[in-house]
Amino acid sequence: MNLLIINGPNLNLLGKREKTIYGSENFENYFEELKTQFSELDLTYFQSNIEGEIIDKIHEHGFAVDGIIINAGAYTHTSVAIRDAIAAVPAPTVEIHISNTLSRENFRHKSIIGPVCKGCIMGFGLGSYKLAIQSFL
Repeated sequence: MNLLIINGPNLNLLGKREKTIYGSENFENYFEELKTQFSELDLTYFQSNIEGEIIDKIHEHGFAVDGIIINAGAYTHTSVAIRDAIAAVPAPTVEIHISNTLSRENFRHKSIIGPVCKGCIMGFGLGSYKLAIQSFL
């Protein structure tokens, strides 16, 4: 099984930013743990702070992978274009968040991408990624 993990803006700062919300581990180290734990899977990782690059990656892989796991960061709440890219490809997509966005600021309570995703996992720290992978198994 081939899964693509996409992280959006500011997630390149995991382990450095707002550790009380996002934890102290960087994603690259955690991704290596995921690859070891799910060695039978083909896991690919991409991160960008640029909306268009995220859209391009969905277009590039969304017709070939078995699933997409996306943490669109702030674009979750603002990007109709990422929503449309997810809807345009056949790969099922799981939206994830490290924090429970429903317990945070009001503007984080609405997901624009959620309605075109298979499901949403939030609030389990980096473990949200593991749960998303397990949802495809």
